[in-house]
Amino acid sequence: MPPITPLLDKVHTPADTRGLSTAELRQLADEVRAETIDAVSQTGGHLGAGLGVVELTVALHHVYETPKDILIWDVGHQAYPHKILTGRRDRIRTLRQGGGLSGFTKRSESEYDPFGAAHASTSISAALGFCAARDRSGRDNRVVAVIGDGAMSAGMAYEAMNNAAETTKQLTVILNDNDMSIAPPVGGMSAYMARLVSGGGYQSLRNLGKSVAKAFPRPIQEAARKAEEYARGMVTGGTLFEELGFYYVGPIDGHDMESLVAVLKNARSIVDRPVLVHVVTQKGKGYAPAEKAADKHHAVVKFDVVTGQQAKAQAKAPSYTKVFATELIKQAERDPTICAITAAMPSGTGLDLFGARFPERTYDVGIAEQHAVTFAAGLAADGMKPFAAIYSTFLQRGYDQVVHDVAIQGLPVRFAIDRAGLVGADGATHAGSFDIGYMGALPGMVLMAASDEAELARMVATSVAIDDRPSAFRYPRGEGTGAMIPDLAEPLEIGRGHVVREGGAVALLSFGARLPECLRAADLLAARGFSTTVADARFAKPLDMDLILRLAREHEALITVEEGSVGGFGAFVLHALAERGVLDRGLKIRTLTLPDIFQDQDKPEVMYAQAGLDADGIVRAALGALGATDAAAAGRRA
Repeated sequence: MPPITPLLDKVHTPADTRGLSTAELRQLADEVRAETIDAVSQTGGHLGAGLGVVELTVALHHVYETPKDILIWDVGHQAYPHKILTGRRDRIRTLRQGGGLSGFTKRSESEYDPFGAAHASTSISAALGFCAARDRSGRDNRVVAVIGDGAMSAGMAYEAMNNAAETTKQLTVILNDNDMSIAPPVGGMSAYMARLVSGGGYQSLRNLGKSVAKAFPRPIQEAARKAEEYARGMVTGGTLFEELGFYYVGPIDGHDMESLVAVLKNARSIVDRPVLVHVVTQKGKGYAPAEKAADKHHAVVKFDVVTGQQAKAQAKAPSYTKVFATELIKQAERDPTICAITAAMPSGTGLDLFGARFPERTYDVGIAEQHAVTFAAGLAADGMKPFAAIYSTFLQRGYDQVVHDVAIQGLPVRFAIDRAGLVGADGATHAGSFDIGYMGALPGMVLMAASDEAELARMVATSVAIDDRPSAFRYPRGEGTGAMIPDLAEPLEIGRGHVVREGGAVALLSFGARLPECLRAADLLAARGFSTTVADARFAKPLDMDLILRLAREHEALITVEEGSVGGFGAFVLHALAERGVLDRGLKIRTLTLPDIFQDQDKPEVMYAQAGLDADGIVRAALGALGATDAAAAGRRA
């Protein structure tokens, strides 16, 4: 038997797939899967979702004329095979690295990424916008949105679908069902039915029936339409989507290339109403270690391709996420009113641990942050003590509910804000940059930030004790500092920080996990002859004004340091000092924040250095405030 000639080396753009046979498309899919596995084994990243859509990716680019036809991937963590096929194979091993490819779709990266995505459930809305723009300009290109069944738990997807039928007659939505949460078992009959109802023969018959029905009174026309939809729905499913105005096709096997290509070609030809193609895939498909893993290797670090063993570094201290979960469990053992809410991130937020201990008090509401916040508000209104554990970047999606359903009503919802600050390889879309500003702006909110694990444990206890208003505490991704955690943490005094090290010339006021860098900066400043005070603010709201005024009064320069954007803790301090006339007395003050840009992905330590939030950057800011240079500092030591 002659050796099989590799195809992937000949496929440089999607156009190169359009002359391939079904057998060649299957071979290409196998090669793309192998390339994806090898690349992610070297870079880490989201693996399982991409492996599940390899055949679908190949089929879509084969059938549709991308980039003329618009292809939008929801979230984007399944788009690595798409990147390989769209001219980025030579850089695929730079995924999620500094200066490399993004782990998600990104408009600035390729014309084949028409819309950037990294948060779920946005694809149909964006695709509908492309449809409206196309229809207004008279173009005839196709628009396709690929959305996972998990992302369909968010209301935004249904808002878009509800609007679609009134906005355009040509839109294809691919529902990628990789969890069997919607579909019945897929077999030859369902694939046959999907091809039948999407095919030209059935469409011609359907159109003939519609034209005949027009000769009858309107009630009979409507009855005929519903009879056709419900008869098809009983055989294939999808009545919900039909009621939203979509022509439903499926479910089909997302790994059967012949069926995929046939159905997509049929769907492409339907131009009189939006179409939803229900595709069932297997997350982690084609890589045994992923198929066997409980999470299907959703997100991995570097790993051995043969064994699937991930090269995880030995942790020196527990992660902040685990510290939060452990302390919440301790508190819940004493207080039966404590409960916890996650928006489809139980393991990411540590609530899988809480759920194992208190399953009846743990709620996973799906990818629905808006609902999560208001659900927590309802729990709080009826006497429970809800902790809404949500990443900073995802809490942004529920901000209206934080304002109207929690803050205005003064309800004691406790927000555990994970992944505060920079998150490294996930880049700007997942950075927790803005929560200090958007939570601190709310009247009555108590806002804290943990400088180490022990402080985080105390902040959990503090939130438990606050029963007359909302509260929030933020903490970073990754492992802690090795601080000693008390057996059961005691609450902090609201609005009180503390001095960690006493000095004289410079005061460093840290809010959050930059405190260790402030201590290192104090050592470097001391070596230059500048005695430095380091204080942990603990609270951004309410501010510890006694501490802040003391630092301003007793030091020549005051530097605030935070892992957040412009308009956060430093701005609050400046505002408070200005109100009290302190700035008129010649205090030299600097506010160190994240830069006013969206930082691209890199190693966290590199990103913080770029932001000037490492020890060297803090020293530069302090010397600048003092009007000093290293040469002057040397003279001061002499």
